[in-house]
Amino acid sequence: MNNDVRIRDHIVGTYRGHSQEVCGLKWSASGQQLASGGNDNLIHIWDRRRSSMAAAHQWLHRANLLASGGGGGDMSIKFWNTITGACLNSANTYAQVCGLLWSKSERELLSSHGFTGNQLTLWKYPSMVKTAELRGHTSRVLFLAQSPDGCTVASAAGDETLRFWNVFGDPAEAAREKSAPKANSEPFSWVNRIR
Repeated sequence: MNNDVRIRDHIVGTYRGHSQEVCGLKWSASGQQLASGGNDNLIHIWDRRRSSMAAAHQWLHRANLLASGGGGGDMSIKFWNTITGACLNSANTYAQVCGLLWSKSERELLSSHGFTGNQLTLWKYPSMVKTAELRGHTSRVLFLAQSPDGCTVASAAGDETLRFWNVFGDPAEAAREKSAPKANSEPFSWVNRIR
């Protein structure tokens, strides 16, 4: 359901497409498409510009890369071309994938896991070489959030703990770099740079 709490009749749309529970939702950088992943092992792309918000059978993201994580049966991270729907790459993680988070400044991807290790894993993209494993949770890591500076990641797990990790760099160094003038530089954007 799509709710707009600013209006009296706040349910503004219902989207149907999954035959089982929806496990993940993520808006595209443009805010025009919503990706939903379900226990039915499907990913749907919903286009806000379509009046019905029906499941798009074409992959309509302007940004053309989507990463998805598989559960206990699949245990892989897959990369999709959101224009063609083609699977570009698949990397076996040997663990249930519960969450994914892109670095804001480097070509790196952080994954969180459940069975078998309850760890966070840092990968180099696009080679998918494992560069670090972070352990500390005793139950599956269900949620990841990144700090505004892009350096620190908070993880929440079924063990009812919240942990903070300096995964993507030193916050003090990031602040110095942000304040230093840069000639002919532009912000790094995954969705625009990766083809």
